[in-house]
Amino acid sequence: MSIYDDQEKDIVRSNAGRGETFAEIMQRRMNRRSFLRGTATASAVFMISACSQAPTETATGPTTAPATDAPTTAPATTAPTTAATAEPTMAAVASDFTFSAIPPSPATKDETVVPAGYAVATLLRWGDPLTPDAPEFDTNNQTAEAQAKQFGYNCDFIGFLPLPEGSSASDKGLLVVNHEYTNPELMFPGYTPGDPTQEQVDVEIEAHGVSVVEIQRNAQGEWSYNKGSQYNRRLTGTTPMTISGPAADHEWLKTSADPTGKDIRGTLNNCAAGKTPWGTVISAEENFHQYFANLDGLPDDDPRKAVHKRYGIPAEASERVWEKYHDRFDATKEPNESFRHGWAVELDPYDPTMTPVKRTWLGRFRHEAQTFGIAPSGKVAVYTGDDARFEYVYKFVTSGTYNASDRQANMRLMDDGMLYVAKFNDDGTGEWLPLEFGKGPLTEANGFTSQGDVLIKTRLAADALGATKMDRPEDIEPNPVNKKVYMVMTNNSDRGKEGKAGPDAANPRAENKFGHVIEVTEDGDDYAATTFTWEIFMLCGDPEDDSTYFAGFDKSKVSPIAAPDNVTFDLKGNLWIATDGQSGALKLNDGLFAVPVEGPGRGHLQQFFSSVAGSEVCGPEFTPDNKSLFLAIQHPGEGGTFEEPISSWPDGVQPARPSVIAIRADNGGVIGQA
Repeated sequence: MSIYDDQEKDIVRSNAGRGETFAEIMQRRMNRRSFLRGTATASAVFMISACSQAPTETATGPTTAPATDAPTTAPATTAPTTAATAEPTMAAVASDFTFSAIPPSPATKDETVVPAGYAVATLLRWGDPLTPDAPEFDTNNQTAEAQAKQFGYNCDFIGFLPLPEGSSASDKGLLVVNHEYTNPELMFPGYTPGDPTQEQVDVEIEAHGVSVVEIQRNAQGEWSYNKGSQYNRRLTGTTPMTISGPAADHEWLKTSADPTGKDIRGTLNNCAAGKTPWGTVISAEENFHQYFANLDGLPDDDPRKAVHKRYGIPAEASERVWEKYHDRFDATKEPNESFRHGWAVELDPYDPTMTPVKRTWLGRFRHEAQTFGIAPSGKVAVYTGDDARFEYVYKFVTSGTYNASDRQANMRLMDDGMLYVAKFNDDGTGEWLPLEFGKGPLTEANGFTSQGDVLIKTRLAADALGATKMDRPEDIEPNPVNKKVYMVMTNNSDRGKEGKAGPDAANPRAENKFGHVIEVTEDGDDYAATTFTWEIFMLCGDPEDDSTYFAGFDKSKVSPIAAPDNVTFDLKGNLWIATDGQSGALKLNDGLFAVPVEGPGRGHLQQFFSSVAGSEVCGPEFTPDNKSLFLAIQHPGEGGTFEEPISSWPDGVQPARPSVIAIRADNGGVIGQA
């Protein structure tokens, strides 16, 4: 997440006097439905203070192993890492995890931490050359041309796609990595906020987007990347793209540079993403609004102005000031350009010649992830969130069905179906409301002119349908083992403030600084269903806080956690959660946490990894054999500057470089169970 968006890293404030209390909301719901599993003792977790103790641990020496060089590859390297030994109360309890939870790190610590028996190596850094003609990274001589051939900045989503295509190989594959945004104050010596040079701006634009990189694992479990691979590719803020679906012919997509509306230039703010069942990646354009400027220059009677305002386009200059050098970012000069962003972008990592496609059926908003489930009928469901305060959770369901033997046909599935938005009822039920033009309020009388118009104005359509306003929906992912869908709400400090929506059953805490996780069961375990049931799986925070809840598990044995963001699942269906914002909420570095969702260990959250000062942890991704775990370490050192840094990770020198790391067990076993 960007320092330019809704990031919440301020001091925790009291919830007193802000709307209904958490206990009142939960009691109202439990009067209708048995909300918690188990006995009345479990429900009392919400109502009374529980005696709990935050975990404390001591760290031991480093446990890293160097990667080996290969003639045709660029090797991974180790970064400072500590292995931790757990207190007895933090040992694995009632679950099959064998690691001992690590203690949380203070927000000033500039060193990664993993459990004893695990090693970390840096695989890809910002600026690493990806093509044979790419120059080596040079802090003082970075150019847009060089950056377009180098690994991008602020890595977020990570997807591992095996090589060869269609296999389940774990030793060789393609790594697809999103590059969400840039921190120019950390990238460039002498950077002046509000007055960048054109070269700096152009480097930033090329540092956005996506990287596709071939990687391989040796017999020792160490990873390296192949600089000369035919698959290596960069998508940036200037890469030619196209657009498809109902909105593709809309007049608002046409610009002076592109009167067709279909020759899209670039992708921006690529946050999370998802791997399709047919082996492509659909990348999320999240906080695209921050790149545009000067909305107040449009006349008040221009219908585009109200839509832009609903999406957060700045009234005056942007913080990045790209509009100073590129008219397309100036809403007064090019009022349609921002309509070409905020979509989901499909790319084929196995085909470097493919023109990426923005799939308009998935809606236009601040996308966080696209994750997939195949319904019993063969239809494909795509889950995604709109990552801003009081925004919505969405699901797209295809009209056609998945065909495992026809990849090309599958790549057309995203162009016919229906987009839905979620409504959570207080009694633990819910429904998916179709955003269908001509139905209900989505008519010309209410300002919607076509299905494409509904999708361009997705937020306004969801408003009209009365969907549930959520606490910043982040990752929304189906669990391939138990078939439930886990929806992550990272935080919302505005909940219950004057003039803002108060707590509700699905977002039960006022001034929610810590976030929560909702567990959804689609009716009949059918991802294409239009109704569901739901319950709170986790209410994050310090376990000593009475309002926290960990699926009923003993809170004296769980790790503190705040600002849950990206998630993934291991082969047994355990949930792994990466965080973004613990430094503000808990004064701790962000990390990665593992928690069972079934059995006696359900809710037993344990911290597995701790990151470095100023960073967040993104994109957790396992290899198919679960013996390697990739993490993206985004914006290390955020909060400092190039001249006054707070981090020198991963190499101990300036600048700090966002990077992808690879974690493995010393004995070569399955992560978490080695």
